[in-house]
Amino acid sequence: MKKVFIVAAVALLGACNNSGDKTKTDAMKSDTAAATTTVMPDINSPYALSYSSKFEIGDPKNAETVLNLWKDWDNGNLMNGKNSFADTVTFHFSDGSMMKAGRDSVVAAGQKMRDNLAASAASVDAVMSVKSTDKNENWALIWAKEVNTSKKGKVDSSYVHELWRLNKDGKVDLVYQFRAAAAPPKKK
Repeated sequence: MKKVFIVAAVALLGACNNSGDKTKTDAMKSDTAAATTTVMPDINSPYALSYSSKFEIGDPKNAETVLNLWKDWDNGNLMNGKNSFADTVTFHFSDGSMMKAGRDSVVAAGQKMRDNLAASAASVDAVMSVKSTDKNENWALIWAKEVNTSKKGKVDSSYVHELWRLNKDGKVDLVYQFRAAAAPPKKK
């Protein structure tokens, strides 16, 4: 929507310029374009950054892909999102375990985990799509609360933060998961 508004504003400014001075019109166009481009300043970090600090807002479709995959988990049908995964996917889970496998194996393993639950419900706090400009990689970041109910009726709640990398085809190929208990452990 912003882009449509900006294009319309530039066209209106150009149409209103009766002086015929092409230099003024070009200057107005470049000023308008510069005002809409957000360049992230470099971060002066006391730490050596192993990945990057150069990000810009990414394609919202990447965040939508992740949200749909989360909804498939809640609904208990991971096959719906099978085509959202790359041929090979790597997961780093919050318990320290890791899985790297083909799409079919990842979906089957995920479905088996989900089938061990009677229910799962997420409430998403925030989601965003970003692009690492120096690595040319797309990520979707999600923060949520997840409430899982075991088949025996035990309810377990946790806060989850996940980073999903999507390849150039918009397919998930890497996921990092972080989890914190929603309530402190009960005293014995």
